[in-house]
Amino acid sequence: MPNYFRDYMTRTGDRMILKMDHYLDIYPRLLGHLQHRDLRFLEIGIYKGGSMPMWQGYFGPGAHLVFADIDPACRDLALPGTHVEIGDQADPAFLRDLVAGHGPFDLILDDGGHKTDQQITSFRHLFPHLRPGGIYVVEDTHTSYWPGFDGGYGKRSFIGYTKWLIDRMHSWYTDEDEIFPFHPLAREIGEIRFFDSIVAITREPHGMPTALSSRNGQVKRSQAMMRARNRRSIF
Repeated sequence: MPNYFRDYMTRTGDRMILKMDHYLDIYPRLLGHLQHRDLRFLEIGIYKGGSMPMWQGYFGPGAHLVFADIDPACRDLALPGTHVEIGDQADPAFLRDLVAGHGPFDLILDDGGHKTDQQITSFRHLFPHLRPGGIYVVEDTHTSYWPGFDGGYGKRSFIGYTKWLIDRMHSWYTDEDEIFPFHPLAREIGEIRFFDSIVAITREPHGMPTALSSRNGQVKRSQAMMRARNRRSIF
């Protein structure tokens, strides 16, 4: 099956692009439904600008493409039909300006500084400004295990933060309200997908989960399980 991203790597111009080889197979699985869509896309991290034409070709001329970087020199890398914004991804004021000028977004890709505080700050401020069904992707999460990026096994890191998000996503089901109360992110996170060095979090606003039962074609809905305590059954 043709792979746009692998094909692109063989026909790049003079702009350098750096990607882990296996990312080129993850992208179609994760983003295939967005190809040729008139979406709003934000990528944090420009580097040499090599990903700009890649995403422009993938999404098509109708997409609103925004690229952000802390290096003012990146402004000169803008392509026709793209927007380049200069600022620090760990600066809430800059992130608010991104949202005000270009949001809400359908897809956000964090390929920026890769440090824990940068990744977490960007996520906290930008995730609420994804459209329903929008995806927040963080690349190169292996840096969570590198001390040079404020990471390390067992330390506070973005991977550690995503484990915290998994708990928040499931806080509907808590039986221990004092130490693990319900968190509003349970209403926002629909899916968290882990790949080697990539995490993708989908924003899907939703209400309390509902249990279904069916007999003789008669379907009943109940949320009683969600309100119970000291449960001994999954039903």
